[in-house]
Amino acid sequence: MALDSKIPSGPIEKKWEKAKADQKLVNPANKRKFNIIVVGTGLAGGAAAASLGEMGYNVKAFAYQDSARRAHSIAAQGGINAAKNYQNDGDSVFRLFYDTIKGGDFRAREANVYRLAEVSANIIDQCVAQGVPFAREYGGTLANRSFGGAQVSRTFYARGQTGQQLLLGAYSALMRQVGAGQVKMYPRHEMVDVVVVDGRARGIVTRNMTTGAIESHVADCVVLATGGYGNVFYLSTNAKGCNATAIWRAHRRGAFFANPCYTQIHPTCIPRSGEYQSKLTLMSESLRNDGRIWVPKKPGDKRPPEQIPEDERDYYLERIYPSYGNLAPRDISSRQAKYRCDEGRGVGPGGLGVYLDFSESIKRLGKKTIAERYGNLFEMYDRITGENPYEVPMRIYPAVHYTMGGLWVDYNLMSNLTGLFVGGEANFSDHGANRLGASALMQGLADGYFVLPYTVSNYLGQGGLGKVDTGHQAFKDAEKEAKERYDKFLKMNGKRSVDSFHRELGDLLWNNVGMARSEKSLQEALSKIPAIRDEFHKNLRVLGAGNELNQELEKAGRVADFLELAELLAWDALQRNESCGGHFRVEYATPDGEAQRNDAEYAYAAAWEWKGPGQPWNLNKEPLTFETVHLATRSYK
Repeated sequence: MALDSKIPSGPIEKKWEKAKADQKLVNPANKRKFNIIVVGTGLAGGAAAASLGEMGYNVKAFAYQDSARRAHSIAAQGGINAAKNYQNDGDSVFRLFYDTIKGGDFRAREANVYRLAEVSANIIDQCVAQGVPFAREYGGTLANRSFGGAQVSRTFYARGQTGQQLLLGAYSALMRQVGAGQVKMYPRHEMVDVVVVDGRARGIVTRNMTTGAIESHVADCVVLATGGYGNVFYLSTNAKGCNATAIWRAHRRGAFFANPCYTQIHPTCIPRSGEYQSKLTLMSESLRNDGRIWVPKKPGDKRPPEQIPEDERDYYLERIYPSYGNLAPRDISSRQAKYRCDEGRGVGPGGLGVYLDFSESIKRLGKKTIAERYGNLFEMYDRITGENPYEVPMRIYPAVHYTMGGLWVDYNLMSNLTGLFVGGEANFSDHGANRLGASALMQGLADGYFVLPYTVSNYLGQGGLGKVDTGHQAFKDAEKEAKERYDKFLKMNGKRSVDSFHRELGDLLWNNVGMARSEKSLQEALSKIPAIRDEFHKNLRVLGAGNELNQELEKAGRVADFLELAELLAWDALQRNESCGGHFRVEYATPDGEAQRNDAEYAYAAAWEWKGPGQPWNLNKEPLTFETVHLATRSYK
């Protein structure tokens, strides 16, 4: 089908202004007649629920955690981008827009990215007004630092806890609306289905994670802000509870899934320490401001780092990308780390690591300054590894961190399923094939505070919504399907745990659909995923009952969805015969190992349509046109 992205006409710098001017309005007295469901209470969901409640709408907010404060947004460390140009170093809305388009390897929609850059400055003002304790210069002005893929300092930060502080700001706004009665919170509720009535999203079905009760909730529209699907790889920097069930259930109800093969591997994570490790730990990209990445020049050099002289070290990012150095974008930095380890120059156990060294910065700035900037990150590293990064270099290695793919949305952040809005990492819209550092927080708060309040209101103002309640047959059918699904998991009585299947799937994906992909590896993954899925549905063992707190049962539903999503991820990667951003096909690389795009055939967003279990997905293409930024070979040298 033809995808209508609903991009306003006119110059790119006027599109958002025109969209707001043309929107349908809702009378303040009528807003209290509308009900909105928001699923997810991280930065995108929490900000959206708070803003919509402030506007006068009745909002139901759902979180699977016991508090909105536990959303995974809390784990973001390094900072949030905004085009404030406080450093007077040449930044602007256009430069942030350009850097984001280029950073995404020209695989994002121009209009959405420009709007993101345009509203970025408002985010900082909003958060400062909320009391977010951004770092400040000696004179009291807000401080900035640099992140990958940019030659200006536009990242605002709160030490290494930026996500936590921003989330507390959004949480305070949310709880103010809870106190005012405009928002009703549903903690410990997991969305297990979206309900479609007459072609519109009109509610959700949830599982009460404490009692096991399957419940229906009706609304005039639904907003999903449930994060990404990085945990399909099992080992990632995501919290263990992060999952794709909400967006995958919506996909199965008709919402298109866009660009699932665009997955981000973060270059600075603590290396895997053992076979039975359950997650990985991020070391903020901000560390690359003052840390220098290197490996020994000689393969197999096992000397301690302090015994390797300067002239026997290869500061490979500084050597290969002199214009950006250690702040090259994440996809590029991750691949170069892999190349060095493949050459036998990796460090640490198994040779799967590179050094991130602060000795030069400590000499130049002093230990006190480095501790002020990164103290909590250094402490975290020390506690996990037992090594003091003030004295020895950190050991880092790439790991799955973020997903640029997600549910397809138009300019208004509404999916092709009418009435279903998607914000933050759950949608595909802003980052193309690679997200730049410090842009996830920017997108989440932009969507939640400054985009969804307008676009949701515009949708509700158009009318045409019939009266629906949870007695409707669509709700009864969805509840029945959810109950039968969980009953099946409990009755299977096989021999394997949920985690054993998840780990097997994750290892397969990392080895075949990870940093380097090939036609052979992708076909191998596609041949093995169905077999893992079939055994999962025959040999799974879930202990406990369905009418109680049962974490194994929760995981069973999530991994069942991962086993379907994994196949689409690999299939999408196989169909995209090019390399771009985080999608790197070894057959499509330049002689010096860089990504080789094919703009003539693949300058589109791939929006996949679910056709049923066991059936091939149908591909819908949204052509990507570049009128403001011209297509060019991405170079950071």
